[in-house]
Amino acid sequence: MTMNTQGRPTAPASVSISAIDTVSGSRGLLQHEDLLFEIGTPETTGVDLPKPKGVKSRLGGVVRKAETGLAGLSEPQAVRHYIRLSQKNYAIDLGLFPLGSCTMKHNPRLNEKMARLPGFADIHPLQPQATVQGALELIDELATWLKTLTGMPFVAMSPKAGAHGELCGMLAIRQALIARGEGGTRKRVLVPESAHGTNPATAVQCGFIVDEIKANARGRVDMDDLKSKLVRSDDIAGIMLTNPNTCGLFETDIKAIADLIHAAGGYFYCDGANFNAIVGRVRPGDLGVDAMHINLHKTFSTPHGGGGPGSGPTVLSEALAPYAPVPFVIRDEDGFYRLVEQTEGAAKDSFGRMVAFHGQMGMFVRALTYMLSHGADGLKQVAEDAVLNANYVQARLKHVMTPAFEGFCMHEALFSDAFTADGIETIDIAKALIDEGYHPMTMYFPLVVHGAMLIEPTETESKAELDRFCDALESIARRAAQGDETLKGAPYLAPAKRLDETRAARKPVLKWTAPDTARVAAE
Repeated sequence: MTMNTQGRPTAPASVSISAIDTVSGSRGLLQHEDLLFEIGTPETTGVDLPKPKGVKSRLGGVVRKAETGLAGLSEPQAVRHYIRLSQKNYAIDLGLFPLGSCTMKHNPRLNEKMARLPGFADIHPLQPQATVQGALELIDELATWLKTLTGMPFVAMSPKAGAHGELCGMLAIRQALIARGEGGTRKRVLVPESAHGTNPATAVQCGFIVDEIKANARGRVDMDDLKSKLVRSDDIAGIMLTNPNTCGLFETDIKAIADLIHAAGGYFYCDGANFNAIVGRVRPGDLGVDAMHINLHKTFSTPHGGGGPGSGPTVLSEALAPYAPVPFVIRDEDGFYRLVEQTEGAAKDSFGRMVAFHGQMGMFVRALTYMLSHGADGLKQVAEDAVLNANYVQARLKHVMTPAFEGFCMHEALFSDAFTADGIETIDIAKALIDEGYHPMTMYFPLVVHGAMLIEPTETESKAELDRFCDALESIARRAAQGDETLKGAPYLAPAKRLDETRAARKPVLKWTAPDTARVAAE
């Protein structure tokens, strides 16, 4: 018996916790909470401000003609409302976040402290460059780290997220083809069938045609299918490939793939969403990669979903560097840092500007803080521990769940639903995991695996926490294999029970409507 379970039981063993209803709607310390409109009324307010005197309105014809209808709350009501809502959110500070292909790991508080320093948090992108030399130096130093870690000669810092970084890389490829006089003929981009959905979407947005590559039985690119796509090579623009891929596997033929694409006259874009698995261990530039975005908000702090915005710098090979977007930071001979913002001089071949300014300063500060606090050896250990943890999860669960592919994985463990009994679906396992206090792993992705369950524990989880998660999932998996019908009703303990998801998607309730008091009174 553990310390927190010692003592006399407070309820008979026959009482089902899930069957207990409360008058308040609360469950223990988890408080029930209604909508703001149901708590307050438009007639009341927690703030009393005097009407300004001697001020003439300048709104003209856009003056509000009716009340806003917003509910007024006192300060205690407002504070309690948002505290109670926060307690219904799952967060990395609460427990393991097992979403695969997302790298939802702990964000060190040191990084947040640095990002809030006035010299970084309070500056403005339109300040004179002489007044923000420290910020520009930080961007330049971060760029040096990224170039060193990837073995690439240039990095565009302005992309704001992963998909934005993809767009940057593919626009650079398009501009390079135009410069070669082949912009109108090389339109075909090869994309593996297991790719992130943003890959083909980005290629199409850049005016390319997507040609899908099959996966082999090992979950990697089918080399025979790839070669068949290259029989005619005069229209090949390049390939978009994730490595490690979305099946959680390293593409063992990646160097051969790069050589084949280059021989065909195309460029190699690598999706860097899973860089956390190889940072400090593998340099993409050594593998023949021409462009790769890096999710700073995943690999180097502040996992996405943590409030945003993100940052997706894109490293470029020597062949693509001249076509990088503006602005970018350079250092003059006298040590002055400045932004190259016009497509002239050093940027005469640039494909142009992607965003108004030069990146997301808060993410730059967090990422560099993360790098400096870990050091080169620490970043290498990040990748090693991430892969170790994923393989531990796979080893713990493979006797009750079905690994999608044989052998070791990289940073995430992928399972199929082959172990479940008839009538039990993958979604049932996900909902049951909510009752165990965990956010479900990534479900039904990648699409190449039936009933896929993709688990990425990252390097920040201890063995004890991994065991706790695996114990819960193992129990659910056994119930699924036995055809336990109670799984169909999960979750039972969450604030919101299982939804009719099809109906919710087709007929979402997006607006609160006040109840008809006259009708209620009549009834």
